Amino acid sequence: MLYTHLGRSGLTVSKLCLGTMNFGPHTEEADAHAIMDQAHEAGLNFFDTANAYGGTEHRGWTEEIIGRWFARGGGRRERTVLATKVYGTMSDWPNDSKLSALNIRRALDASLKRLQTDHIDLYQFHHVDRDTPWDEIWQAVDVAVQQGKILYAGSSNFAGWHLAAAQEAAARRPVTGLVSEQSLYNLMQRSVEREVIPAAQHYGLGLLPWSPLHGGLLGGVLAQENDGVRRTEGRAASALAESRDEIQANESFARELGHAPGDVALAWLLHQPAVTAPIIGPRTSGQLEAGLRALEVSLDAEALARLDEIFPGPRTAPEDYAW
Repeated sequence: MLYTHLGRSGLTVSKLCLGTMNFGPHTEEADAHAIMDQAHEAGLNFFDTANAYGGTEHRGWTEEIIGRWFARGGGRRERTVLATKVYGTMSDWPNDSKLSALNIRRALDASLKRLQTDHIDLYQFHHVDRDTPWDEIWQAVDVAVQQGKILYAGSSNFAGWHLAAAQEAAARRPVTGLVSEQSLYNLMQRSVEREVIPAAQHYGLGLLPWSPLHGGLLGGVLAQENDGVRRTEGRAASALAESRDEIQANESFARELGHAPGDVALAWLLHQPAVTAPIIGPRTSGQLEAGLRALEVSLDAEALARLDEIFPGPRTAPEDYAW
């Protein structure tokens, strides 16, 4: 396993992060426990979840599954860098969502109870809250840090200027602020290269890309359809229709390299200097094994240039749209 620091922090995490969103709704608890054990056996120490994961009928389900896994002992909690999130609506009552000081306090305590742990290593804001001032958010985080309930704070789905606002408010207190940003980032969706990644790099935030295979479209979807293994529907079908030529070119190039398309897509992210760890969300042990293969894929400058030709990304702002 390869390891790196999370942003500018001293925290050491694996170069892949285990995403757990499928645990509960799509992956049975016993299978989820087996996947987490398998991740530890491979040296993967960084797990990501959220308080709202589990589906609308059972929010918190995923954290509960992880908590019962921790309760089995054997150093499971001690060997895990645990990341969860706050923001999502947990009930119909007011103040049970977003980033008010009240909700941060209540949501954190509820996550700790479900996860059966006394602290969260990385507590992430799942979305920007445009109605709550940063001084209020950082005050709530300060209290939680002083109580030993969280160690680091991170963000998710922030724009570049949101990162700047958060960090400048933190600097005024002064506190550490954010150490990571979790964003949608893959070969097909590279919008964050315009402003989010430059902001993250400026402030020393590690980037945690989610949906690294863009909902499976970068995982060999055309070959799977031809083999009758998979049928693409809904938004994925629309995206496939719009980008079929690029996806075909990508799958052909992966075959030239001698790798599976999904391995190449993950490896591309691992070669991006701003990226700390792509988040892989396996439903099965086999999917976890496939994700781990990407760590063995080395892409030279020529291969990276070819991928840029197939899926060209934007330039940084303002040069992307102005001189």
